[in-house]
Amino acid sequence: MRDATEVFSEWAGNGKDEGMERGHAASVEEMLNLAFSTNNLSQKQFSAIDIGCGNGWVVRKLQRMKNCQFAKGVDGAITMIEKAKEIDPEGNYSIAKLPQWKPKNPVDFIHSMEFLYYLQDPITMLKIIHDEWLTNGGVFVAGIDHYFENTDSLEWPTALDVHMTTLSQQQWHDAMVNAGFTNVEITKTGQRDDFIGTLTMLGVKQ
Repeated sequence: MRDATEVFSEWAGNGKDEGMERGHAASVEEMLNLAFSTNNLSQKQFSAIDIGCGNGWVVRKLQRMKNCQFAKGVDGAITMIEKAKEIDPEGNYSIAKLPQWKPKNPVDFIHSMEFLYYLQDPITMLKIIHDEWLTNGGVFVAGIDHYFENTDSLEWPTALDVHMTTLSQQQWHDAMVNAGFTNVEITKTGQRDDFIGTLTMLGVKQ
């Protein structure tokens, strides 16, 4: 099987990152609204990391928020990060192999869209995010379109020849709880008549 970062580097080179941005925009908007209504996050200064940032569009969205002190994007796809830096030369973006890479300091908010299931062990990654990446009181929100209940997505690993960890909504919920998150919410965002929705998980580090 191919490495997902290799596929995404190709997509960035072909301009598909812009289509990904458009396709994920509705879900991400709902995810951010959900996150910033949690634990008074919208009322205070915050630092943030976007895991699997692609061309950096969510990082730039966060940077425009008045209370954002620092926002960083990390991605394993070299061409995606190159594109992010080209669009936003002053931005903070790093090529990062996960789960090996870690931030220098924990942050108040972590966002991730369409990243977790590409890992061989996303459940351990959730624990690492909780224990090592977030400040106390920090908020984590993640969205995934590949999950057991989204039957349209179950053929993606074969079609793309890329590893994807397929878990159910309940399994993701349990993984969040077992990682140590509190106030765990599992919902669906970006739903349309032809789309079951992005499985969205939200949690707080107490």
